[in-house]
Amino acid sequence: MKPRFAPHLIAAYTAVICAGASLSAHAETGKLLLTGGVSSIDGAAGGGLTPWAVIGSNATEGEIGGSAFFTTAGTRDYGLNILGAAIGIQDRFEISVAQQDFNTRATGTALGLPGLHLKQSIVGLKARVAGDAILDSDSLMPQVAVGVEFKRLGSTGLDGTLRALGAKRDGVDLYVSATKLFLGQSLLVNGTLRATKANQNGLLGFGATLGGGSNNSYSLQPEFSIAYLVSKNVAVGAEYRFMRNKLETAGRAAGLGNGLRSEDWKDIFIAWAPNKNVSVTLAYVDLGVIVPATTASRKQTGYYLSAQVAF
Repeated sequence: MKPRFAPHLIAAYTAVICAGASLSAHAETGKLLLTGGVSSIDGAAGGGLTPWAVIGSNATEGEIGGSAFFTTAGTRDYGLNILGAAIGIQDRFEISVAQQDFNTRATGTALGLPGLHLKQSIVGLKARVAGDAILDSDSLMPQVAVGVEFKRLGSTGLDGTLRALGAKRDGVDLYVSATKLFLGQSLLVNGTLRATKANQNGLLGFGATLGGGSNNSYSLQPEFSIAYLVSKNVAVGAEYRFMRNKLETAGRAAGLGNGLRSEDWKDIFIAWAPNKNVSVTLAYVDLGVIVPATTASRKQTGYYLSAQVAF
């Protein structure tokens, strides 16, 4: 069975491409390089791991813009490919879509599911509700945005395991982000607070009833980013994303010990924008442990590479 959102994703990709064709007249408009962020793993504009309050694309007030991205990441035991797109409307609203393809590699084989891929579809909405990152750069007022992400995990041979744990294949994340740009100091800082039931960002389902009802409730997870503009088109920075760990309790109740433990995600990145339409991000990532029962509790460290086009 294909993820429910797949047709909507295709339609959204098409809409972004059509929007790009109609916006050629705005090619010279837009934001300062890199101030609109890059594409996060869930499709929203921000850093690689977490959304920011900025609105994706190069569009400023009175304009509509779009962006599209491809991301690939690899750790010691897993691989991840992501395709996504976003539309920015008047620098106030953002609509994003992303399709994640998580290759379980040896873990799938250990579970008796060789070649197992976990595919997650995400539709995101974001609205700027206060502040302006550029216009308020000489004050302490940050840009503030609220967002929602609708996530659905495609059906695989892992469905029975998720049902046994009491985890669902669909969920909704809510978040609020505050982004502060200190233009004179070439510094950007961001804080995001996410309400979520997602296990490993949704790749292992949402919530869990086995082992106690509290495992099935929302939890608040903070996320932080900092970026320094080395030159007008190169930024370096780091991110830290707290990760929900309630699936471990369900795993213990199922006799798996700490085999489903999760840990916080973090990265160190460099982003390069040769022009206002193209950006490339390279990062070293540390995703902690993911299903340590099958990976000898190895830390999932590795690379992250993302390319984005925006207009």
